Amino acid sequence: MTALTEEFDRRFAQARQIADAVLFEGYVLYPYRASAAKNRLRWQFGVLVPPGWGEDSGEHSHQRTECLMEPRPGDRLAVELRFLRAQRRTVERALPGGGFEPVEELELADRVLVPWDEGVEERIELLLPVPEPAEGAVHPFPEPAEGTAHPFHLPAGEDIEILYAEDVPIGRLVRRRESVEGVLRLTARAVPGPYAVQRLTVVVENTTVRTVAPADGREAALQHSLVSAHLLLGLDRGSFLSVTDPPEWAREAVAQCRNEHTWPVLAGSPGRCRVLLSSPIILEDHPSIAPESPGALYDATEIDEILALRTAALTDREKREARGTDERAGAVIDLADSMPPEVLERLHGAVRGLRAITGNAPGRPWWDPADDPEVDPEHDRVVVNGRQVGAGSRVVLRPGRRRTDAQDLFLDGRTALVEAVLHDVDGSVHLAVTVEDDPGADLWRAQGRFRYFQPDEIALLEEP
Repeated sequence: MTALTEEFDRRFAQARQIADAVLFEGYVLYPYRASAAKNRLRWQFGVLVPPGWGEDSGEHSHQRTECLMEPRPGDRLAVELRFLRAQRRTVERALPGGGFEPVEELELADRVLVPWDEGVEERIELLLPVPEPAEGAVHPFPEPAEGTAHPFHLPAGEDIEILYAEDVPIGRLVRRRESVEGVLRLTARAVPGPYAVQRLTVVVENTTVRTVAPADGREAALQHSLVSAHLLLGLDRGSFLSVTDPPEWAREAVAQCRNEHTWPVLAGSPGRCRVLLSSPIILEDHPSIAPESPGALYDATEIDEILALRTAALTDREKREARGTDERAGAVIDLADSMPPEVLERLHGAVRGLRAITGNAPGRPWWDPADDPEVDPEHDRVVVNGRQVGAGSRVVLRPGRRRTDAQDLFLDGRTALVEAVLHDVDGSVHLAVTVEDDPGADLWRAQGRFRYFQPDEIALLEEP
């Protein structure tokens, strides 16, 4: 294996932010304790199991990435295979007469330790000259010692960590890793046509020799698996073509690419095409981590706010269990406990697509009704059955069956007061109302929290 150059390492740095999110997606889920039911079935994405084990399990021993690239003469291809390797951690208690014995739980002052399968990040790196194949020919990437295949072997190992309380040994953690073997196979084929384009194929296989029978169970297979396996590919001077949105002249060639158990997207800054991420999770080109996200939460990146709030609300005992489950889980607890209000406020939501269209500077709202002379929610009117309806009108609610909020159906026939007439960006009209006889109506009104109905879902009770 060949270490990447400093330049390739720099190019991969931004893509690794996304790759890390892929690597650890679902690694440990809220409430971040090993005892939680959702944390007993581990490693949901990109698991490459030993050959012969996964036929009936729905999991596979290989993944195949295929894409188009436009290399320059004398170009080089950087390959970084990244995955987690399961590491079984057992907890042992120190015995009074010496020695240790396994236990299901060991309490320390700041955490509660339990057995757990940790994930150790592994990287396999290659730096290869890009072949210049004749039209229609298939050429392996040259590697005199190994030919087309680039095998790798990670030996079994064991580490022991002694635990102390006031300089007295009270237990230990024993971490064991099983051997993992695999291979990377790379080939390139020239694509017919006037462009200097090649179809790049990279196959990752788990070739672990030890046979793991289905009867051994998934946990046994995971000890010899490549978990969350994905690829980073980079060209020295050339570029990759998008598989999601290729140029018109390349669509037919892209349609012939065959990707199995993974999906390649352009990575790095938009407009740059020298780095490609092939991920077991389907992404769009040039994915990025939201700048508001304060850190990894491992449990779906789009719900940082609720995860942070729920995590901060865990009991002290639950937090100690989480800290004892995994170092990464402990970091989530510390993050939630130390998050200042202004950071939490940023998690509440952001609009980016419309900002790009309107050209508003970051930090300013893309649209402010107070600055738009064409709308006035408190004075605008809408015609319902030939009569004017607006703020102050009393109406009868007749929610339609198309509503996604089924609870609004319980308001059928109730009377309400219209508070405002609102127009959305699609041109639809909505009536903000408070339900009469609701003891919390004044509170909802003060907070600006209303029920919303469309004009054909109300009947006018009387003139305002």
